[in-house]
This record gives sequence, structure tokens and C-alpha cells, in this order.
Amino acid sequence: MAKQRKTDSQTQAQADKINKRIKDRDTTTMSKVVALANNVSSAAFKGKDIAISIPARTRSNTLWNKKRGILEMGDAKSERELFNLNQAKQFMQTMLHGNSIRELIQAEKTLSLRGMFYKGLHTIQGTKGEKTFAAQDESDAVLEDLEVSLGALREELHVYAKKRGTMVGNITIVDSGDEIDCRRMGSGGYAVPSITEPDVIQFKKCEAKFVLHVEKDTVWGRFNEDRFWEKHNCILTEGSGQPPRGVRRLLRRLNEELKLPIYCLLDCDPWGHYIYSVIKQGSISLAFESERLAIPDAKFIGVRAKDYAECDLSDDVQIELNDTDKKRAREIAAYPWFAGHKGWQREIDRMLANGFKMEVESLITKDISYVTEEYVPERLKAKDWLD
Repeated sequence: MAKQRKTDSQTQAQADKINKRIKDRDTTTMSKVVALANNVSSAAFKGKDIAISIPARTRSNTLWNKKRGILEMGDAKSERELFNLNQAKQFMQTMLHGNSIRELIQAEKTLSLRGMFYKGLHTIQGTKGEKTFAAQDESDAVLEDLEVSLGALREELHVYAKKRGTMVGNITIVDSGDEIDCRRMGSGGYAVPSITEPDVIQFKKCEAKFVLHVEKDTVWGRFNEDRFWEKHNCILTEGSGQPPRGVRRLLRRLNEELKLPIYCLLDCDPWGHYIYSVIKQGSISLAFESERLAIPDAKFIGVRAKDYAECDLSDDVQIELNDTDKKRAREIAAYPWFAGHKGWQREIDRMLANGFKMEVESLITKDISYVTEEYVPERLKAKDWLD
């Protein structure tokens, strides 16, 4: 019984520590929101131009830090002015969402991106039916502007995205106080939440030696059904295409905190290459988050352009590259982190020379379980990957 009381005490102490960190974080975020509003009101009372500065989330303001292996945001900013007809609506949207964030923090509640869109949606007084937001895309973009302007992560603003992504494997985690054994998640797996910060998810027990991240749920299902994670002592994740922030953050934490290598199994096409680039270096639009999302030592194990010949695949797997594919491939090849990489230059050149792209599912033409029983195990054993 004494041992149980000690365990309960430790659990409570950890919970108290997490709660304090959340409260301190909320206090800091609230002060930033209030400062934003005060700056606007102060300028108004002094008769000055009313504007807010928004860091530019553009390619021209994205810097490649070669030493660190990640994308970083530059110092360029743009002014969002109230008395500018081209900017007035965005100014109003920014302040509207800022107030909603204040209310969420005060109420100690959260809302989804969709919920934030509807919370701020109404007809603008004095107009002929004009809405505050024409679509959710407008709302989402303003929330990202607020993230970078306030220097606060989306979860610190009490906003979360739709769940997308799955995990299974040799790890036990604690999610919002609930212990979850990812070895016993059945055919569906553990649904990765939008927020995967340490105050939500803690790692408890992990025997896994690496993480295999696959592009799509269909491929993940094959690996899970074949118990690949059990046979090869790993964690298996998927991001339903380009992985959302929750999945990328979880992968980063598994790599950084548990020192697990991250291997990526993605399509052989410009979009698969881009997904890998985002996982490894970060993205242009979210360069301000690269510090906590990018995984510079992530490895790309396939599918590769050489696999058509090496794996003796049939013509049926070929998907012709269209003009958009070719243009995108050349753009990716010119990225600074790929431009000086001979392996990636050969990979992209070979795909273009082939004239076709391939999906991971193309390996099924060899055998239903070829990808889990031969392809990936052989690549890992031979250390045959691109980094």
C-alpha cells in the first residue's frame, strides 16, 4: 500500500507541475494578446496611424540555416492598417480572433479551427450582407498570423486542428492523464491528437528502436496488419498525406527526447519528396515553427525512382508525369537543401528521365506483403536511404 501511495503522490506531483506550467503559459499568452490590443488603442487615442505588424510568412522571408538543417523565418514584416481599404478587413479579422483567444484563455477552454471560424462569423453591421469571413481558409490564415505576431504556438492560443494521423507500436504514452498502450490498439491504432506537447502527451515506456512514418493510411494498414512494428521493434505512424502539425511535433519529440531515428516511406513523386522536405527541414509557411517541428536527421527510404527496375515492377505501376509534376520536381531540386545533395539530384533526375511517378502501393503488384516483408526490411538492413 505504501508503494501505491508513493506512486499516487508522484502522479499528483507531476499533474500539479503540468498545471502550473499551463497556467504560467496562459498568463504569458494573455499578456501578449492584451499588449496587442493596448498598442492599437494607444495609437487610436493619440491620433496616430492604427496598424499592427505581421511577420511575412513568404518564401522571400524564409532563410535556410545550413548548419542547423532547418528553415527559419527572416525579419521582414508588413503593416496591417485599419485605415487602408485593402487591409481594413484583415485588420478587423485579426482583432476579432485576438478577442476570441482572450475569451478562450479566460474560460480555460479550447476551440477547433472550424470552431474559431464560426465564433468570429457574423454579418458586418452597415453592409449588404458581407460576412466577417468568406471561408475558413481566411480564418485559418489570420490565426497563423496571430501565432507568429504574438510569438505563441497555436495550442498556446487554445486553438487546435482536426485530428489526422495514426500511431501504433512498442510504446506506452500518457494522453491527458490516460495511459495508452500503443501495442494494443487493434486495427485502427491510436489517433494522434492535434496538440502533442508534453503537457498533453508524456512518454512512459518505450522499447522501440526506430519510427517508420508512412504517407497514407492504406499503407499504414498493411504494416499494422502484418505486425511490422512488433516484428521489427518500432513505432509506426502515418499522416494521411502531408502530416499535420500534431504528427510532425510527435515525430520530432520521439526523435529528440527518445533519440529514435525517423524513416519515411513516401510516394515517388514531387509531392512525396515535398512531404519529406517538410518533415526534415520545415515548411515555408510555418518556418517560425521549424524549431519544434523539423527533424534534420530524418531519412527517406523510398519509394525510389530506381525501384521500378530494381524491384522488377510491371508497367502497370507507372503514372505519367504531367507538366505540373515536372515543374514541381525542378522547383524541389532547386531548394538549397536539395541543390547541393548529389543523392537527391540523382533521384529527381532519374524520376524525370523515367517520365513517370509511382505510389508506395505499387509494391503490392509484387506481393501483398512485399513492402513489409522484403522492401523495407532490406532497405533498413542495407542502410539504403537518402538523407
